[in-house]
Amino acid sequence: MNKKILSAALGAAVLGFGAAAANAGVLDDVKAKGFVQCGVNGSNLAGFGAQDSSGNWTGLDVDLCRAVAAAVFGDATKVKYTPLSAKDRFPALQSGEVDMLARNTTWTISRDSQLGFDFRAVNYYDGQGFMVPKSLNVKSALELSGAAVCVQSGTTTELNLADYFKANNLEYKPVVFEKQEEVDAAYQSGRCDVYTTDQSGLYSIRLSLSNPADHVILPEIISKEPLGPGVRQNDSKWFDIVTWAHYAMVTAEEFGITSANVDEMTKSANPDIKRFLGEEKDQTIGKDLGVDEKWAYNIVKQVGNYGESFERNVGEGSNLKIQRGLNALWTKGGLQYAPPIR
Repeated sequence: MNKKILSAALGAAVLGFGAAAANAGVLDDVKAKGFVQCGVNGSNLAGFGAQDSSGNWTGLDVDLCRAVAAAVFGDATKVKYTPLSAKDRFPALQSGEVDMLARNTTWTISRDSQLGFDFRAVNYYDGQGFMVPKSLNVKSALELSGAAVCVQSGTTTELNLADYFKANNLEYKPVVFEKQEEVDAAYQSGRCDVYTTDQSGLYSIRLSLSNPADHVILPEIISKEPLGPGVRQNDSKWFDIVTWAHYAMVTAEEFGITSANVDEMTKSANPDIKRFLGEEKDQTIGKDLGVDEKWAYNIVKQVGNYGESFERNVGEGSNLKIQRGLNALWTKGGLQYAPPIR
């Protein structure tokens, strides 16, 4: 065998080994240890990732972690949570400290390419906004020239803030902190005039203030913030499971399948629903993903569909009372849309 052929053969072998290793990857590790290690918000962000006094975690992002566990183990409780700051979240995912990140994280090209992560699903479409004390009598972000603005470092928020004020020829004084708790305290104490972050976060943070009614969220949305789960690159099997866990919740809502009626829906004659709930003979969707054929049934039964999760965590059934808006199903004017499960 000449050197060129040998080199090509070795290269193919290495690529083949790499592909096999990638396919084994996180899913096998998760199954071996018996739980999903999920990186969540370490600042108790109500509606997305928050821990109560008994140590129980709740939130839209937390439900996605639970959905992945339900898909893999048939048990949504098999999750351990790692609270992470904005600064710590990416090193924790890169190092393998967590298996997935579900921490109100914006999907951007640099996070895909430079940081080596993969995003596909968006479990909350958001945008950056501003909160101010009512006493300022400000009605628009365009009236904020000269304001001191509290912002968290190491976020897209910090970059968007600079871009917005520059584009509108406005002056401002950034008051920057590493931890969200520090930003909260600075705004509460009056060290800054304005608090900026994702608008969903502002609704949550306002609830934690001593007098929530004394603060108003301005109407401007200055950015696109598609928030969703991230995993490390080059592990398509795990990437697929995390992605399709979200899509399963959206699909269930499209079909009208809820945690309350899912058992009854297993008797449906609709082939799409039968396939989705693992009732079709000889189907291999679960096997192809590396999980049980009842993976989607387990998600809906134990976690609920996307609409159920949204309503109890951030919607009308929660203290936040956020309208569905962009997060409504595509059939109702929103952006939540799941590819076919077939």
